[in-house]
Amino acid sequence: MKNFKIITSKDNQLIKLAASLQGSANARKEHNLFVLEGLRICDDAISSGVIFESLIVSETAYNKYSNSIENFSEFSKECYKIPDKLFTKISDTMSPQGIIALAKMPQRNTEIKKNGRYIALENINDPSNLGAISRTAEALGVSGIILSKGSVDPYSPKSLRASMGTLLRMPLIVVENFCEDIKNSGLRVYACVVERDATSITDVTFTDGTVVMIGNEANGLTENTKALADSKITIKMSGKAESLNASVAAAISIWEMMK
Repeated sequence: MKNFKIITSKDNQLIKLAASLQGSANARKEHNLFVLEGLRICDDAISSGVIFESLIVSETAYNKYSNSIENFSEFSKECYKIPDKLFTKISDTMSPQGIIALAKMPQRNTEIKKNGRYIALENINDPSNLGAISRTAEALGVSGIILSKGSVDPYSPKSLRASMGTLLRMPLIVVENFCEDIKNSGLRVYACVVERDATSITDVTFTDGTVVMIGNEANGLTENTKALADSKITIKMSGKAESLNASVAAAISIWEMMK
């Protein structure tokens, strides 16, 4: 196992950096770093080819998870051990396992394949929804996720945990101008909406070169985005239900697009 440097002060610069990365999307962008917390997601990250800039473990975790930590240390540039009480200052979970890694933002392929099948998310705010959608997209073989710049940070701790590591593997394209970039993608564009005159999703035959757009949890797709669609589609509902959770709507849309 690599040598682990000891940190005991809450004023240490690495401790301050880890805390800021946990809580601030701006800090993550400024430093081009994000946080991975816990055994499972650190293991997933390594499996996805992520190299850790720093590995920080609590004293208890160092002894309790020695085999896993030894493996993580081989993929870490620097390794640190800190007191349990200090670890709670940088953890984002209620019952921390005592393992945190800092990693650089991956360089992603931003090419949208003309024969691909994509799910596009406009202004998604809930990290749990983004995580759930990414898991469904990977499981069903979607070519990638197109995400508007105004959506939740895919590298937030909550997004990464909800995705169970999928956001580290799934092709993810964050676009500056959602409407313009979707319009210029060369894909056939479907807007998933809650409108009576929209075509039922079950009546659509999806082909390669397709993107289905899902909107904000509270407000749906913006009017400008709906206007650029080649077709509006809807998920027919029974009873008194007026709308579906964004992740559920995305899951149904992905299933119909990929079946």
